[in-house]
Amino acid sequence: MPKFEVLSQEVSSQIEMARKSGIYPPVAFKDENVIRRKNVKKDVATVWRPTFVHDIDKIMHCPFYNRYADKTQVFSLWKNDDITRRSLHVQLVSRISRTIGSALHLNLDLIEAIALGHDMGHAPFGHTGEAYLNELYYAHTSRHFMHNIHSVRVLDAIYPYNISLQTLDGIASHNGEIECEEYRPVPLNSFEEFDKIIERCYVDIDYAQKLMPSTLEGSVVRLADIIAYLGKDRQDAMRARMAEESMFVNEDIGSINAEIINNLVVNVIENSYGKPYIKLDQKHFKALNKSKTDNYKKIYNNAVSFARLNTTVKPMMAEIYGQLLDDLKAGHKSSPIFTHHIDYINTAHYKRETPYESTEPNQIVVDYIASMTDDYFIALHEFLFPESNLKVEYKGYFDDYKGENPNV
Repeated sequence: MPKFEVLSQEVSSQIEMARKSGIYPPVAFKDENVIRRKNVKKDVATVWRPTFVHDIDKIMHCPFYNRYADKTQVFSLWKNDDITRRSLHVQLVSRISRTIGSALHLNLDLIEAIALGHDMGHAPFGHTGEAYLNELYYAHTSRHFMHNIHSVRVLDAIYPYNISLQTLDGIASHNGEIECEEYRPVPLNSFEEFDKIIERCYVDIDYAQKLMPSTLEGSVVRLADIIAYLGKDRQDAMRARMAEESMFVNEDIGSINAEIINNLVVNVIENSYGKPYIKLDQKHFKALNKSKTDNYKKIYNNAVSFARLNTTVKPMMAEIYGQLLDDLKAGHKSSPIFTHHIDYINTAHYKRETPYESTEPNQIVVDYIASMTDDYFIALHEFLFPESNLKVEYKGYFDDYKGENPNV
């Protein structure tokens, strides 16, 4: 039977008393301490549009935000509207983060901005597509592609939105693949320091995986990212008929999505209220770690799924990368790299110190491929290579249907 933990009476009373008195633990990031690259009038906070609401609005109106809707979360090449896409994932991260942040009295606008923007730079086909693109980019430039670092590039360079340092830092350091028992913020005081960190990430992938957020808000989002996908991915695996509930061990945090979310959220509030860190107790952290390992064994490392992508999407991405790079260097203005990417970005009319098209060619190609949805990627390959034998096959809605077709 599912087990749902509850917050202790002690912590519940502390939260209630703080709300009644209006006296809260001084742990939230204060709006007035925001740092931006440029001090411009349009980004100044107002009574109806606070500091980090500016960041939220910019992120949600970014042209690439729309593309969350058709990017793989875990399961690629499935025609099934009940399986999570990246658009739902970022909403779940935002909701869970805000629930925790509200109880801890953190800056909810900053939390929402980080959560909604954290996967903006994700490539098509999830982490598998990310690995393929990293391999290609590194082979050409000795630089790495990582979706969290690319999310910063989307919101700070491709579209120079003047997003705050605090939001960008939370996005860069959100790495949900590496869990911690305690998240203690590491101070970050300037864009000069941040830019050096980001540049180092491009050449040192190990360093990139060790980034820690500079705010409690960023720390909450990082943990909420794991909470959001841990049980949901199991739910999706069952809907895709790749797993059954009985396959997953009932750890101390539970085995189903509702249990996992509830029990981890309760525990992090219990152990973090009024503290200068975000923390799970040892029992819950170990259970989270074991459940994540269980997911890898039974979902993420599924040999059949990898084989489908390795034999189709991987060589397709190599062909697309090579063709777009050749077109760009040759100046073929009719190529999609110009008509669908460079021209598209330039329609935003953002003032740049240097034109976007003067960016290093490999970086432009990476920007374009990373921005693609799964379906767009497949359509582009078909457009560029109409005679190719590389074809992907989707798992259809009725492929496993065992009933009788009344029209046959």
